[in-house]
Amino acid sequence: MINKTDPAWFEQMEARIPKGEVRTRFAPSPTGYMHVGNLRTAIYTYLIARRAGGKFILRIEDTDQGRLVEGAVEVIYRTMAQCHLEHDEGPDLGGPVGPYVQTQRRDLYGKYAELLIERGHAYRCFCEKTESEEDSGVFGRGDDPCRALSREEADRRASAGEPFVIRQRIPREGATVFHDEVFGDISVENASLDDQVLIKRDGLPTYNFANVVDDHLMGITHVVRGSEYLSSAPKYNLLYEGFGWEIPKYVHCSPVMRDAHNKMSKRHGDPSYEDLLAQGYLTDAILNYVALLGWSPGGEREIYSMDELKEIFDLTGISKSPAIFDINKLRYFNSEYIRAMDPAAFAAAAEPYIRRAVRNEAYDAAAIAALLQQRTEVLADIPEKLDFFDTLPDYGPELFEHKKSKSDRSSSKEVLEKAVPRLSALESWSDEALLAVLSGLAEELGVKIAKVMWPVRIAAAGKAVTPGGAVELCRILGREETLRRMGIALEKLA
Repeated sequence: MINKTDPAWFEQMEARIPKGEVRTRFAPSPTGYMHVGNLRTAIYTYLIARRAGGKFILRIEDTDQGRLVEGAVEVIYRTMAQCHLEHDEGPDLGGPVGPYVQTQRRDLYGKYAELLIERGHAYRCFCEKTESEEDSGVFGRGDDPCRALSREEADRRASAGEPFVIRQRIPREGATVFHDEVFGDISVENASLDDQVLIKRDGLPTYNFANVVDDHLMGITHVVRGSEYLSSAPKYNLLYEGFGWEIPKYVHCSPVMRDAHNKMSKRHGDPSYEDLLAQGYLTDAILNYVALLGWSPGGEREIYSMDELKEIFDLTGISKSPAIFDINKLRYFNSEYIRAMDPAAFAAAAEPYIRRAVRNEAYDAAAIAALLQQRTEVLADIPEKLDFFDTLPDYGPELFEHKKSKSDRSSSKEVLEKAVPRLSALESWSDEALLAVLSGLAEELGVKIAKVMWPVRIAAAGKAVTPGGAVELCRILGREETLRRMGIALEKLA
């Protein structure tokens, strides 16, 4: 038997829908990671709701069972928590219009499809099509015999057990006009639209049908998605009109591009949010940068906290033009956030990276972090800056030659020979005491302080470029190790 529509049930579903508030949704598919474009959609969706004092909803769209990845839902929850995207309703929190997982809602989609059939906006199609064709909805309707079947004949064949899909009945004549908050009014000839699949043979809805039904039943007022869905928008409009539902505000965002010609893609090695974290980028810097990929608040300022974005985000700032993801620009944002961090917070964030290179626990990670904070753009760059702590590099005496400080091998040898006994006699191994000894030595030799500091730093690190000067490095290395390394330097200069 074919299910008949029950008006009372539909009235009950309508009565559940919250009214009188802005409601947005982030509806990811659990495919394993959060790519940058998806993260941007989540940010914009969240900011629209927060700016308006409305509700931000998480919905899991898992009807495409072939693409599901185990553990992906946990990735979604973890990413949203890390990114401060607190949702008000969702699978974990519940809410007035649940369930919030599409496969848990599968029974209701068939009823709404039946309602469309009853109203003449959909029909059963018994034509043989592959599963991939059903999923994509691609179907040249032409003179599709099923479209012309009477309701009675279609019901009879379905009741007899003949497999079918349910397709949207697109008008053959005229045009569909829809409005987008970014792109304005767009008109599409109905003859160019296909009769997309709404319900597949297995009873599950296609994405295009499920998201329309769910958006309405969850009271979604603003639908944010990529501009690749602009071509589907007229079909969504026709579904809303077929049901007699109010159409939400569409916000189609242009893609995030790797370059002028190619969209970002995990397949091509472009980073996901989790990849960026692993590379040492800070969440707040990522959020700030991604929010500006295709949206501008106006003016020259670029650094904004999430709380500040909640106050200023406006749809009029969204650009029609694609945004190019520039990793160097993100590095700049990240360096600004690192420099602005509380020193203790930076030390905690940097310690895992410090310990990749400095395994000797005698060296204080927090003290090393203090040298790095103003010199670091990305946390993952830290280990390569610190390779001299555990093991002194094998360097040549030519490193002691430095024009700017007017150092050469002979002057460096003199400085180190005089510095060793003075440093050995120090009672306090502190920055102040070390600086006093080295400054006093420069004064005694009648040279600028740089001519003393250069050979001491080279002796301590065995490198020309270090995160910190001679005094800081000597203090962290400690008296015994510093003097040992100075002895090695004097052997190289002998």
